[in-house]
Amino acid sequence: MITNFNKSEFIQKIQANCDRINIKKFSKGENVTTYIENRNQLCIVLKGEVDLIRYDFNGNKTIIGHFTENDIFGEVFYPANTNNELFVEAKKNSEILFILYENVLNRCKKTCPFHDELYSGMADMVLQKVIELNTRIELLTKRNTRDKLLSYFDILSSNRLNKTITIPFSYTDLADYLSVDRSAMTRELGHLKEEGFIRKVGNTITLLY
Repeated sequence: MITNFNKSEFIQKIQANCDRINIKKFSKGENVTTYIENRNQLCIVLKGEVDLIRYDFNGNKTIIGHFTENDIFGEVFYPANTNNELFVEAKKNSEILFILYENVLNRCKKTCPFHDELYSGMADMVLQKVIELNTRIELLTKRNTRDKLLSYFDILSSNRLNKTITIPFSYTDLADYLSVDRSAMTRELGHLKEEGFIRKVGNTITLLY
């Protein structure tokens, strides 16, 4: 997310002044964009939640990223240099702002302050994306399902400064996000609960360690 990002002020400015942005609404399950057809977009989630998804040649699904309100995503942050197309899917009814990357640097005809703000915030945005990608790599390099689960729980707990966390996925999607087998993950969650590592009620997890 953008450091010191004031969503209300930001949206008011661009809707009133900028002629180079596009805001669209998407229903749950609808495709928002792809990373092969549209390679030069920067997107901001104004409302709702979306997932960045990849399917391999065998049809196996992996959730690459999960974005919620005020999160930024787009091809400019995730170069697609494989033949596996990346899809962004709305997980809830969502509203997304689109702007072409070249329009971040090129002022619009109205010379709106949006471009100055967005340009000055690019360093923070890129840094945040680097941190997110490094976190994702850290999760995927864990050797087993238990380590991936505990690392993911620790990340959520640290971000929220709370031992009680809510998983922002269904458990099927969580397995896809962690790149683990759904059944094996369910068994491991049961073991963690039995061994006193966690307390689990639905999608709410309390860390007991």
